[in-house]
Amino acid sequence: MDRISGLPDEVLVKILSFAPTKVAVSTSILSKRWEFLWMWLTKLEFGGKLYSESEFKCFLDRNLSLHRAPVIESFCLKLSNSVLKPEDIRMWVVVVLSRYVRELEIYSSCYQDKQNILPSSLYTCKSLVILKLNGGILMDVPRMVCLPSLKTLVLKGVNYFKQGSLQRLLSNCPVLEDLVVNLCHHDNMGKFIVIVPSLQRLSLYIGYKRVLDEFVIDTPSLEYFKLVDRNYDSHPCLIENMPKLTEAYVDVRSTDLQSLIGSITSVKRLIISSKAMFGDGYIFNRLERLTLHVLEENPSNLLSQFLKDSPNLQELEYFSELDDSYENMRMFPWNQPSIVPECLLSSLQKFTWSQYLGRTQDRDIAVYILKNACCLRNATIDSYTCLVPELEMIKELTRSSRASTTCELNFS
Repeated sequence: MDRISGLPDEVLVKILSFAPTKVAVSTSILSKRWEFLWMWLTKLEFGGKLYSESEFKCFLDRNLSLHRAPVIESFCLKLSNSVLKPEDIRMWVVVVLSRYVRELEIYSSCYQDKQNILPSSLYTCKSLVILKLNGGILMDVPRMVCLPSLKTLVLKGVNYFKQGSLQRLLSNCPVLEDLVVNLCHHDNMGKFIVIVPSLQRLSLYIGYKRVLDEFVIDTPSLEYFKLVDRNYDSHPCLIENMPKLTEAYVDVRSTDLQSLIGSITSVKRLIISSKAMFGDGYIFNRLERLTLHVLEENPSNLLSQFLKDSPNLQELEYFSELDDSYENMRMFPWNQPSIVPECLLSSLQKFTWSQYLGRTQDRDIAVYILKNACCLRNATIDSYTCLVPELEMIKELTRSSRASTTCELNFS
């Protein structure tokens, strides 16, 4: 310990920064030299399983305002089954805001409560770059909002004081780049409106039975879009102005893809899970990598459509997802395209089928792709082994003709 204590304070603080906050604080009992070293830490985390709430309440009340670091890089507060008073939490947040905090994360497991723990000064914090709120935290956005440095905003299960709160907040974040929003059944948002010129990444989760009155996205700088919607009913939807979009993840239960698909045709990489079809007239000229998850009884039509509408597709990954009742093991017809798609003739190089079920229609699809994909270099069939006799599958597909003489066919 003597050799370590001989190091400069800056080095000791650096060493402490790699330990959990509670461990770093515990070193204060080692000696007078160590008593206040932890107070120079710029990254602080309190709560969770390592603390009782009464323990860290007393600790924060006594020490947080005396913290010596002039700038707090990150402050994380985890509240579970909270019996803490909102005014206590609000005061701690005020303190870290006064220390030019750059990253603030608050997690509350009390989703049903509307905890008014955010001070008004949060909405005018000039130093804040990352804000993450998770749980039943109430966002009462005042009229005066200005977050000039905020680049990342994560809101999961948050409650909103009134309609338009989120829109007001977003419209006053001029450099916001990354937005994550999880909408749950207990929040009161009727309209989801995101009009953010600077936004580059948007991830939106809409929970089951969480139907929106209005759904508007206008993000001209967006490069990545993720939408997970567990509703079977569609929302009135307007998604537009995504000319820079290069990657999208779409997992929707609704039968309406029409309002969405036209906004993502610029993507290079697409992961999609849907039972819905979309109409003609959409061309994915830039699409190079497609991952298609299918669960319904007639997924081949969606596959056919993507093959037809993606003339430059290079990689195709096809997932057959079994439901719990195995209902999608029943037969359905494979309506192969009347004209061989352009991507099979000139660009598709890699084809992967995960959880191949071995139905007649599955074999027909696999054989069709092998027979027509002229540039195919690698095809991998990963069978659902408890349902597919592996030897028979290998025999069937190995005997099928291949348009590409260099195609390597693998089974797993």
